[in-house]
Amino acid sequence: MIKKIQGEIRFFNEMPRDMRILLMTNMIYALVLPIIEIFVSAYIMRSLNSSSAVILYQITVFTGIPITFVLNGFLLRKFSVKGLYSLGMILSGISISVMMFLKDITFVEVGISGLLMGISYGFFWSNRDFLAIETTEDNNRNYYYGLETFFYTITGIAVPAVIGFLFVLTSSYNLFDGDATAVYRVITIAVFLLTVLSSIVIHRGSFKNPKVDRIIYFRFDKLWRKLLVLASLKGMTQGYLVTVPAILILRLVGDESTLSSVQSISGIVTAIVLYVLGRISKPQHRIYIFSLGYVIFFVGALTHSLLFSSFGVIVFVMCKVLYQPLHDIAYFPIQMKVINYLSELTKRSEFSYIVNHEFGLYVGRFLGLSLFIVLDYYISESFAIRYSLVVIGIIQMLSIPLAKTIIQESKHEKA
Repeated sequence: MIKKIQGEIRFFNEMPRDMRILLMTNMIYALVLPIIEIFVSAYIMRSLNSSSAVILYQITVFTGIPITFVLNGFLLRKFSVKGLYSLGMILSGISISVMMFLKDITFVEVGISGLLMGISYGFFWSNRDFLAIETTEDNNRNYYYGLETFFYTITGIAVPAVIGFLFVLTSSYNLFDGDATAVYRVITIAVFLLTVLSSIVIHRGSFKNPKVDRIIYFRFDKLWRKLLVLASLKGMTQGYLVTVPAILILRLVGDESTLSSVQSISGIVTAIVLYVLGRISKPQHRIYIFSLGYVIFFVGALTHSLLFSSFGVIVFVMCKVLYQPLHDIAYFPIQMKVINYLSELTKRSEFSYIVNHEFGLYVGRFLGLSLFIVLDYYISESFAIRYSLVVIGIIQMLSIPLAKTIIQESKHEKA
């Protein structure tokens, strides 16, 4: 076993240096993501007892992201990609602090905090996507995303478990005088320290800024338009995955400790599967991994809709934890291969495609959340959280044949 681990470490060290530094940065920041994606929504639900407030938060987050992608393109002409990447990570810690250290929060504070988080995500993801393209090649991207999502899954186990334990101590043993808000504030301090550490690590790399001349285009190749549709379908699910699980858990199951336990237990098998897939799978296996992820999501959504109980929610959250990394390990290499191919074909900068892709995601996120809002407003919240997920799951199945077509058309890329 020890020799196997040593062999994996040697394999990691054989990767390009900048790729390893980017991975190490993202591994540290991975400790922050479960808090941002799950417990911020739970905090809003606890404070305002309103799913509308959670939706408002996510809409402002999603609105801030594409705007910042464009802004980041202009800033890259004068500032270091490492500095802007660091700024994104640190801003996420500031955003959480703005919300959780206020004595009382209203919809206004929720919206401001969400917009600030969206800006931080915009700086983080736009620079991360560019650096991932620049530091990897098609033949090592399965490994890159397999290892990255492996650590995201591990932190998805460890972080919720630790936070859940703190909530148990608070409620059962009067830790922090039984004040759950104090737990959130301790978490916020930890988040801020981790964002500073990850910012320090990224500066060890020798990354070069992209050449950014024109950022926004309105006419694209047919292949890119297909990828934008695929991005929109992804965005529909993405909007739900950072919003609905916390609402489901707190409405149908229990409190934050339950949320933590479900996240942790369902991630154990996923972490092992992801690392193995990333290590041994080849580019031709991506469509199978991609399809498996969407089938698992649909099964979880259908189970939740049919049962509409605490058990159904637990099944869905477990399927969601399996789906998300399986999808990412296949989707991101597909996206990058298309960007590489079209950037060479059209002589446009890779960054302009990264920016445009984000707008495709935004359209999907907006449509997905709009579906929830319409069902909530015109029928009921109960109906929305019961049936909207299965509708999304059915629509997502269209992604499988579309992804297969995109993979086939992008095989013309020069070796």
